[in-house]
Amino acid sequence: MTHPGSRRRRALAVPVGLTLTASLAFLPSAAASAAELGNTAAAATAKPGVTGPKLSYVANLNTYATAKAARKAIERAGGTVVTSYEQIGVVVAHSENPDFARQLRAQRGLFVSVGATRTAPMSAARTTDEGATQRLSEADAAKAAARAQEGQEPLEPNQWDLRTIKADQAHRIDDGSPNVTVGIIDTGVDDTHPDLAPNFSKGQSANCVGGVADTTEGAWRPYADGSDHGTHVAGTIGAARNGLGISGVAPGVKIAAIKVSEPGSGLFYTEAVVCGFMFAAEKGIEVTNNSYYVDPWLFNCKSDEDQKALVEAIGRATKYAERKGTLHVASAGNSDQDLAAPTLEDTTSPNDTTPVTRTVDTKDCLDLPRQLPGVVTVSATGDKGLRSYYSNYGIGIVDVAAPGGDKWQVPATPDANGRILSTVPGGGYGYKQGTSMASPHVAGVAALLKSAHPSASPSQLRAMLKAQATKASCPAQIYDATGKLIDATSCQSKWGQTGYYGAGVVDALKAVK
Repeated sequence: MTHPGSRRRRALAVPVGLTLTASLAFLPSAAASAAELGNTAAAATAKPGVTGPKLSYVANLNTYATAKAARKAIERAGGTVVTSYEQIGVVVAHSENPDFARQLRAQRGLFVSVGATRTAPMSAARTTDEGATQRLSEADAAKAAARAQEGQEPLEPNQWDLRTIKADQAHRIDDGSPNVTVGIIDTGVDDTHPDLAPNFSKGQSANCVGGVADTTEGAWRPYADGSDHGTHVAGTIGAARNGLGISGVAPGVKIAAIKVSEPGSGLFYTEAVVCGFMFAAEKGIEVTNNSYYVDPWLFNCKSDEDQKALVEAIGRATKYAERKGTLHVASAGNSDQDLAAPTLEDTTSPNDTTPVTRTVDTKDCLDLPRQLPGVVTVSATGDKGLRSYYSNYGIGIVDVAAPGGDKWQVPATPDANGRILSTVPGGGYGYKQGTSMASPHVAGVAALLKSAHPSASPSQLRAMLKAQATKASCPAQIYDATGKLIDATSCQSKWGQTGYYGAGVVDALKAVK
């Protein structure tokens, strides 16, 4: 991978065929377990030879349990080991035995927790972008290019988001180091895109669907009928400054794709996400971006045996990667909810079968991965600096804020589009909005920080992101989903932070200084 150079030439003409794209992610008092939903009553009355739907499970080992002993126990219970992460004591297994999880949980000398990762039979995380992608027309691309100044990329006049976090000023000093890689755990990335290819790291990319990393050529790319989400996120982080299209926040760093979304459904299951974090750790990736929540539960409750196991498995994986030097950045979600409230209503879980409305205790139930320790949680803002109408928030939950777009906060740009412009598959460009788009801005700034401070640990990077953020107080008003200005009574301030913006909006210029 080569660095295209930090000093800018005059923007080149817009290539023929440019297209442009504007598109939110969205707790249980008594929620049904996966066994209850996926295996019905058979789970309580299972007999030898009785089979149910084939489900995927994570089994979390006790400290002194061995993978060999766990494998034997899994096989005795009618399961098949898919993969084993001995570094963190997590085993991924498949089984058609409706009583599989209960039988393993009974062996407390081996297992801390065991749970099904899905409620639907194996065949189907939701991303956190809101609305459909708006593709850029050739006429609009030409209009932007005509406004580009010396040193800007052709479409940069439409990138109000870069100017909000002073990334345009940062690029005059440093584009970031090619020794730093941001891993995009997502729906896959089109590495053939001309704005992404110069910075793409194939050797640090994989397809983790199913829980086992597939590194064959192109396995990390989006499905033919799949989402443009991961490719859009990639451009925001690391689109090259090469005289084409847009610029990323950190256009000199490497980007890698770790695909974790299922074909067809696009769901992000635990076994794939665990694989993603472990792969990032072993491949030396310094920052991961996580613009999704882990399916099928919007909130995973530790009082539920299945969901408890998912929290444990993903928590072990993120902690392991952090110990290996990886910082995790995640979107706050797009449900316009106060994540610091004592209880919340979840109407969407499980999202792979029939959702059941439940009220969740937020002390017991976590939104993964954003509420795990050490993860930087990001809320979204628009061009006017207000919290985006869809963005989740919460005092003590949100760490920092960044541009995610807001269609009601209209910027003075050639397109007058309040969403975020970035790359989409097939060489095009498009607008999307969501906390999915805010998180990669923070991942990009974190990559600039790591470039400037190569020895900084994840905890030090997290502290710098917050210390350097531009403070933002609670606003008097914000836009609601209909575009109406309403009183911002839900914003709270404490400890020098706010529920809307955390420590403030990230600052790319301070990162390179």
